[in-house]
Amino acid sequence: MGLREFISPTGLLILVALAFDFLNGFHDSANIVATIISSRSMRPSKALAMSAVAEFIAPFLFGVAVATTIGHDIVDPRAITISVIFTALLSAIIWNLITWYFGIPSSSSHALIGGIIGAVAIAYGVKLIQLKGLEKVIAALFISPILGMIVGYVLMKVMLFMVRGATPKVNIFFKRGQALTTLSLALSHGTNDAQKTMGIITMGLVSAGYLDEFRVPVWVIAACAAAISLGIAAGGWRIIRTLGGKFYKIRPIHGFTAQASSAVVILGAALLGGPVSTTHVVSSAIVGVGSAERLSKVRWRVMQEIALAWVLTIPATALMACGLYPLVCRVLYT
Repeated sequence: MGLREFISPTGLLILVALAFDFLNGFHDSANIVATIISSRSMRPSKALAMSAVAEFIAPFLFGVAVATTIGHDIVDPRAITISVIFTALLSAIIWNLITWYFGIPSSSSHALIGGIIGAVAIAYGVKLIQLKGLEKVIAALFISPILGMIVGYVLMKVMLFMVRGATPKVNIFFKRGQALTTLSLALSHGTNDAQKTMGIITMGLVSAGYLDEFRVPVWVIAACAAAISLGIAAGGWRIIRTLGGKFYKIRPIHGFTAQASSAVVILGAALLGGPVSTTHVVSSAIVGVGSAERLSKVRWRVMQEIALAWVLTIPATALMACGLYPLVCRVLYT
């Protein structure tokens, strides 16, 4: 008896997509709260709860431009089938769990895109991969960390100049200010990351004939926003420890500046429809902020390990998707 006797392939796709969205939030909670927790500016439970609420409301405030990019630009619409999307999600979920286990801040965005590329390539050939759209997405994913580092470096230099000669009481300002920067970062993350799952689910609904054209239904927005918010609330502590302490000892000024820099880059990209990796941006901003104080402050070996994971994510998930696709087709349709 086949799986579709119990649940339709489309229904199963939605469930798996929401599971990916939850894991995305769980995995990426470190991006939002690591610095505010490590600098002892806010209790972990309070920081995670505030971030979860902001994640939920973000797509309703700032629109769904990223979801449209994911749904239109990467592959030819003819290649968007339930089995392709399902395979892409599974490969991304597996990669997220592996990197979470080892405490490596990898990119859910890269993992999902790598899964889509691999699934389409094995199912229909590389000819249905839209190179122009893929170049746009990959450019956004790879340029954004550089921007995060630059903005973090420059903003930290500005901050150090502004507080020169200040007493230790200035830390009170940065501790309190992190509530605002954490909120801004959570809003920008919810505007960017939850929309990737919205795009995936909408692609599946179009492929199955439930929608005549690509438009994100309100219930999809709400479901994805809720799933990623629950993931944020759960918190991925292994990666929080990596981002919050392994680069260098984070003080309130570092947390404030890194979060402000990350929020600017991520929200700006989201409003333009660019699906960036919040993991890349936040990690790079933390490094940029630390190196603005002094280059030797940063433990560069940790950054090298994270960079290796960044480079491997797309090819690894693409290869994983190639291997998973025949199995997915067998499970869904037999």
